[in-house]
Amino acid sequence: MKKKYDVIIIGAGAAGLMSAIESGKRGRKVLIVDHSKKIGEKIRISGGGRCNFTNINTHPSKFISKNPKFAISALSQYTQNDFINLIKKHNIKFHEKKLGQLFCNENAQQVVDMLLLECQMANVSLKKEIIITNVDKQDDQYFISVGSDKYFCDSLIISTGGLSVPKIGASNFGYKIAKKFNLNIVETMPALVPLTFNEKILTMCKELSGLSLEVVASFKNTFFEEGMLFTHKGLSGPSILQISSYWKLGNTIKINLSPKLDIYKLLGSEKKSNPKQDINNIISKILPKRLAYIICKENEVSGNISELPNKLLKQLSNYINMWVINPTGSEGYRTAEVTLGGIDTNEISSKTMMSIKNPGLFFIGEIVDVTGHLGGYNFQWAWSSGFVAGKYA
Repeated sequence: MKKKYDVIIIGAGAAGLMSAIESGKRGRKVLIVDHSKKIGEKIRISGGGRCNFTNINTHPSKFISKNPKFAISALSQYTQNDFINLIKKHNIKFHEKKLGQLFCNENAQQVVDMLLLECQMANVSLKKEIIITNVDKQDDQYFISVGSDKYFCDSLIISTGGLSVPKIGASNFGYKIAKKFNLNIVETMPALVPLTFNEKILTMCKELSGLSLEVVASFKNTFFEEGMLFTHKGLSGPSILQISSYWKLGNTIKINLSPKLDIYKLLGSEKKSNPKQDINNIISKILPKRLAYIICKENEVSGNISELPNKLLKQLSNYINMWVINPTGSEGYRTAEVTLGGIDTNEISSKTMMSIKNPGLFFIGEIVDVTGHLGGYNFQWAWSSGFVAGKYA
C-alpha cells in the first residue's frame, strides 16, 4: 500500500510535535509517526513531572555547538515568549522556579495534551507504535517503509532525539538516517549528567551522600554557580550537570565549596581574634558539619587555630575554595538529560533546518549539534527548531 503526504515527521517528541503543528497550520497534509506507545514521554517525565518547558533568559549563549551562531536564527524565529503565549492560550498555569526556569504548576502531561490538541486542530495524522523498516528517497520524494506499506512525502523531518534516557526509547535511529544521506555527525556524548570518580573521592561522596550545597563549578573559563549534590555514585546537582557538558575526560574540574568567602583571609582573621578556637568548629560554621569534618581530616588539621601554621591553613583554604577533582567518567546516557554533539550544523541551513545536500530533508531538536544549558533551554531549542522546520517543510 502506498500513501502520499506533504510532510512526514519521524519522532513525536517536543520538536516533532511542534513541527507537525506548524506544517499542519500551513495546510500541509502531515503524518507524524513514533515507535512508542506513549507520546511525548520525555516531556512528561521532565522537571520532576512538571516540565521545565522554557527559560525566560533564553539566548544563543546558553547553547553549546561547534558553530555557536547556528542557533541564533531558529531562536529568533520562535522565541521563549512565543511558547509562553501558547501555554497561556491553553490556560496552563506556570511559575518561575529560579534562574528564569518556567514549570507547570500542575503536571507535564498538560504540555503533552496541549501539543496533541494543537496537532488535532491542524489536521495532523498521528500513528503510534510504528516500526520503520526503511527510509529512502525515490525520484524527488522521500518514503518510509512500515512492513509492506510505504508512505511518500515531499518533506521528511527527522526528530528522533538523541541517545539520552534509553529506558523511554532513545536510540541511534536518526543518526543512521543521517549517515545514509551522507551527513557528517559530530561525536556524541552524554551531557547534563552526574560525574563519577575513583575510590578516594568516591568514598568521600558515599559518606556525604544526600548532602547538598551551593558551589561554583568551573572548567577552564566556564563556570556555574549552583547547587552540588554528593551521591553514592559521585557528584550531581545543577552545577555538576552544567559543567559536565563542557568537561572532557582526563581533565580536572575546580569546585569552590564556599564561593562567598575567601577562606584563607577568614582564617587569618580568626587566628588573630579567636586564637583558641578549634579549627573544625570554624570550618563547621562555613560548611555542613559532615563535610567540614572530612575536609579537616583529609588535610590533617586539628586543634586550636593558633597552633596551626599558615602553610597548613593555606592548604586547607585552597581545598575549600579550589577543590580540584578529576572525574573518571559520567553515569552515561542512562541518566544524561541530553546528548552533546549530533548532526553537524554545517550540513543544515540555520534558517530552515533543512539538509543542504538533501533538499526536503530536515533535522530538528536533540539530534542536531545544539545542546542547551540546564533549565528549560533544551525544550526551547526543540520548540524553535521544530517551528522553523514546520514553517519551511
